[in-house]
Amino acid sequence: MKTKAYTLFLLLWSVYFSFSQKEIDTLPQLDLHKIALINQSDSYFTFPTDIGNLEPLIFEANINPSFVIRERKDSRILALLTPQIILRMYNEESYPVRTPSYIPQISFYYLANKAAVLNYSVLFGKIAHHSNGQEGDFYNEDHTINLLSGSFSTNFLEFGFIKTAYSNRLKAIKTIKSSIEIHPKSWMIPELIGQFSRLRWHNSFTSFKFPLKTSHSDRANFSLKAEVTLMLDDYNNLELFDLERLNAGLTFYYHPKFLEDVGLFVQFYHGMDYYNIYFDRQLSIVRFGIMTEILRF
Repeated sequence: MKTKAYTLFLLLWSVYFSFSQKEIDTLPQLDLHKIALINQSDSYFTFPTDIGNLEPLIFEANINPSFVIRERKDSRILALLTPQIILRMYNEESYPVRTPSYIPQISFYYLANKAAVLNYSVLFGKIAHHSNGQEGDFYNEDHTINLLSGSFSTNFLEFGFIKTAYSNRLKAIKTIKSSIEIHPKSWMIPELIGQFSRLRWHNSFTSFKFPLKTSHSDRANFSLKAEVTLMLDDYNNLELFDLERLNAGLTFYYHPKFLEDVGLFVQFYHGMDYYNIYFDRQLSIVRFGIMTEILRF
């Protein structure tokens, strides 16, 4: 009797293992390089249909290629060199492009743990520069900020972690990121001190809905990204719980079958204007556009 029970247990276990292994084999696979790309901001191009309090634009573009530095594909450490540029073309006479944001950066990633399939823990650090390439006075004669030619420049560090997992119920890859961004006083122009946040806590959640490999597709059908940033330091005489300390964004991405390398996105954003010297104003906008693929499997 014991022998039959033992045989039945082995049979059931082998069937379970066989189906589990088959499911694992059909899942999209991650590695440190792909996790690092998830952490990079998306390259995108917006349509001239923004809804909110942003000036009418022809487009806003984020140009954000990443160059990988690593010893080999299975390395536990890698670096990404990114010459990021954000620019806005205004819907005005001669369609000017004003004070683009230049944000060159180098990021380092370390694979701290791989607990199971698609379950990773990654530590990362970043050093970056943010400027607008202008050399004019920061203030106009009336003491307002010189948005057209005023100089904006700061340098910062960022440290944090990324956690990935796979949802069997949703058939999607999930990532959680949390990090601290620090702008030392000596690394920024004096005019920014006291009115530009130097300590920020970033948090984000991303979900990628992937087809199984048997569908012969290597692209995400859908992705969703929720981002929240809190300004933690004392600046602009803001109260501790002032809503101006909060930046929040929600982006929904869809890749239709008729497009090859890009997909469509809609984004809601509320918070500080991230466009260099325009930091002093609050935005509440909904916008639409096209976005490049983040991952390929």
